[in-house]
Amino acid sequence: MRFSAATTADKLLPQRIALRVRPFLGRIDDILMAEDERGEAGRMSAIAFAIRLVSAAIAFISQVLLARWMGVFEYGIVVLVWTTMVIAGNVSCLGFHTTVIRFIPEYREKGMLAELRGVLVASRLFVLVASTTIAVIGALGVLLLSSYLESYYVVPFVLGFVCLPMIAFSDLLQGVSRAYAWAVFSLSPTYLVRPVLILVFMALALALGYPADAKTALIAAILATWATTIWQLASTTGRMSRSLPPGASSFRFREWMVVSLPIFLVEGFFFLLTNADVLMVGFFMQPDDVAVYFATVKTLALVHFVYFSVKAGVAQRYAAYAHSSPEKLAAFARETVAWTFWPSLAMGIIVLALGELMLMLFGPDFVAGYPLLFLLVGAVVMRSTVGPCESLLTMTGNQNICAFIYALTLALNVVLSVILIPAVGLWGAAIATAAAMVFEAAALSFTVWSRLGVVMAIFLPAGSRR
Repeated sequence: MRFSAATTADKLLPQRIALRVRPFLGRIDDILMAEDERGEAGRMSAIAFAIRLVSAAIAFISQVLLARWMGVFEYGIVVLVWTTMVIAGNVSCLGFHTTVIRFIPEYREKGMLAELRGVLVASRLFVLVASTTIAVIGALGVLLLSSYLESYYVVPFVLGFVCLPMIAFSDLLQGVSRAYAWAVFSLSPTYLVRPVLILVFMALALALGYPADAKTALIAAILATWATTIWQLASTTGRMSRSLPPGASSFRFREWMVVSLPIFLVEGFFFLLTNADVLMVGFFMQPDDVAVYFATVKTLALVHFVYFSVKAGVAQRYAAYAHSSPEKLAAFARETVAWTFWPSLAMGIIVLALGELMLMLFGPDFVAGYPLLFLLVGAVVMRSTVGPCESLLTMTGNQNICAFIYALTLALNVVLSVILIPAVGLWGAAIATAAAMVFEAAALSFTVWSRLGVVMAIFLPAGSRR
């Protein structure tokens, strides 16, 4: 028996209110309970949303505890190092974590099992070798340049690079799970299991008498990341062995690389863009300022995860429709804009209402970030008006132009940050980020329309392919 939003409202709400909201909840039920591909994508997005909601709560609580345990300065060091490693880990996949989302549905749809086995094996080997190489080079680089770095950053960054290969490998395994539409399993290791384990290992370390500093926190992160990824690998392998019979493998390295490299640029620019403000604050300001800004951004994540949830549920469906039904693709893409915007708007209002109280939980120093939330929430909601445009471009073979847009957006963000952060501090980072988000949304929406003839903008009339 499936959950029904309309039925639940009838049972829990007064009759007058239930009658008013029933048409809207009925449309939600139509999406979530449909047996077709649209229903599958809707359910996966809803599951992803629920997981991200729970994960946001876990992440928020864990960050509050870490900030309380370590203090603003040490917490700021951890924030900068961990943010850098998450970006580097994603980039270390060189696009394969998204490439598998494009090719796995296509190979399964066409019965190309040899190619399916090939891309699964090749992507694992490629990501593991590439991420390990980058981690070794990064750690050696930190040691060689240690005299030019602040002393309190050297050991934490070296420890961070120990995490990097498993962060990258986890991203790849998440992509494989998304391609198979394993909604819960694709997101739970990264967003539920790993943050809980980090908190548990950190609490155990403090109970055993280890200092509450950045080094201890990063060692806890190493243990949690490696344990989570090894479990994720074993579980993913077991699931695939049950759905994919043994046989020969076919390797199309040239085809995969041609697609992966532009995706690598798209994902790399996107991750840099998403975290550039934290990195730029770390470059120009002290760890205390990084901590305050990161806590503000963590609070903002409650709005961000709507977009990521929709993206997690629809990317593989974009890929499938692109190879089977352009008309369905256009209609479905338009629908996903509404899936993104209205929940983002609702979450934005909630965050602004509760933001000051949430920041106060980190400590009295963190409330200074609350005014920044108004600008940043407005920018995120503005970004949500065009839905997951970059996923549509990437899944339809337009990854090159998407990479170019993100390069321009990142350049705009960095240039504005360099100009504004030294002048107006954290407000400079927020203004640069907001301006970049608005430019990104406009450029992506225009590109989708010009390349695919699809209008992805919530307040513009629905369009169709030209």
